[in-house]
Amino acid sequence: MFSLTFLTFGPIIGAALVCLLKDDETIRRAALIISLVVLFPGIAMVLDYNDSFARAQASLTAEQAASGVFVYEEKIPWIEAFNINYHMGVDGLSMPFVFLAVFLCPLCVLASWGIREKVKGYMALFLLLEGAMIGVFAALDLFLFFVFWELMLLPMYFLIGIWGGPRRVYAAIKFVLYTLFGSIFLFIAMLVLYAKTGSFSLLELPQLMGGIQMTWAVKLALFIGLYVAFAIKIPAFPFHTWLPDAHVEAPTAISVILAGILLKMGAYGLFRISYPIFPDAAAWFCTPMAVIGLINIVYGALCAMAQSDLKKLVAYSSISHMGYVMLGMAVYREESLQGAVFQMFNHGTITAMLFLLVGVIYDRAHHREIDGFGGLVKPMPVYGGITALAFFAALGLPGLSGFISETLVFLGAFQEQRLITCLSTSGILLGAAYMLWTYQRVFMGPVNEKYAALPEISLREICTLAPLAVFVIVLGIFPSLFLNAIDPTMEHVLASLQKGREAYQATLQVAGALVP
Repeated sequence: MFSLTFLTFGPIIGAALVCLLKDDETIRRAALIISLVVLFPGIAMVLDYNDSFARAQASLTAEQAASGVFVYEEKIPWIEAFNINYHMGVDGLSMPFVFLAVFLCPLCVLASWGIREKVKGYMALFLLLEGAMIGVFAALDLFLFFVFWELMLLPMYFLIGIWGGPRRVYAAIKFVLYTLFGSIFLFIAMLVLYAKTGSFSLLELPQLMGGIQMTWAVKLALFIGLYVAFAIKIPAFPFHTWLPDAHVEAPTAISVILAGILLKMGAYGLFRISYPIFPDAAAWFCTPMAVIGLINIVYGALCAMAQSDLKKLVAYSSISHMGYVMLGMAVYREESLQGAVFQMFNHGTITAMLFLLVGVIYDRAHHREIDGFGGLVKPMPVYGGITALAFFAALGLPGLSGFISETLVFLGAFQEQRLITCLSTSGILLGAAYMLWTYQRVFMGPVNEKYAALPEISLREICTLAPLAVFVIVLGIFPSLFLNAIDPTMEHVLASLQKGREAYQATLQVAGALVP
């Protein structure tokens, strides 16, 4: 029996145990062991997921399956007076990101081995952050989801604000203020939903809302409020400005977590909460969502091209790549929705590689200026080769995972948003331009004599990158390993969204408007 409670609270309990240790080296090893202890059950859950999902699906009636099929469920009454439950479970939407969290965290502990100041505090906060992230993806109660959502703020604030760069305090405060601003809207929506339905259950709320009379204006207001809360995390234009600052100032491992996990929570929140509860309002927002996705793609790529700091370039590339996710979510086609979720996962692995690679060169040269290098492939050929793989994956080279997810998004989006999709394909060209131009300036040409004797990438650093490279290559060649697992869940999401579109069109007809 697999336990999501163990995955969630194992790292949190581990954080408390780390606080009892004194020797820094022992603390590092303990944090790594704790993260690995959580990783192995996570791997076992992934391997068992398809069989467990099939058994769960077969055991449910059609009425029960209408709420979705979840596995490894755990439900315990928590605050019974207000119908709040400790309810955990995963499906094809959440399982990949629970796994991504437990997979990236041991790599990040390894990448943090060079932390020398306040090691105990760093590792304890990191493990607390891991537990909170897993809880967000596994929670099936809206109140519980909000608790984990807010719990992430505490460790992330201190990890950036204490162990970050020169402007770390500014970046940490900006991140927290942006997130809290969005959380206000999430909290208000949660209160309204409870007042209307008497439930916080993410499985029950879509059905309960279907039987409640609510004006169109209130629905739109709640949907937009939730969108703002989640768009800040994506981050969608114009709520993106916290991201470059946070990435540049954060330690390498925390940049990996920011890009690899936290950005996914925004899109996940839209998929898990906004879309099923307000599917008709989601249908109204399709075109604006596609336009914002286009802006993210093009604007993020242009900003990345203008950067001189390697880490800031990767940060802006994240804004661009998350635009593909938004474009896929804006179209009610199976290909685009699957592509959006696949892009979320692929971005997590590819961008994690990029930030880890930036950390490798920063540890040696103590700067990230792109034009300050040159010819690094000669003193560091292994590092140059791994970086080439990550850059090619980021620009969507066929045979690597990013190509498949972007292609699926475009295949679906072209059916309904042709002009926006055609304009969005410019992101492919821009992405190739800034990635190849950056690689040429850093690695090709004559060797900068100042860095001619830089040491090659170490075994520990290779161990943080090799597992990510495996995913990038394997999922590029065998994408069905991922797509088959999420397919039943995405079919359920698509059916819910299509019903929402029908309801929205009926609303327009009743109002006497033209049906789009």
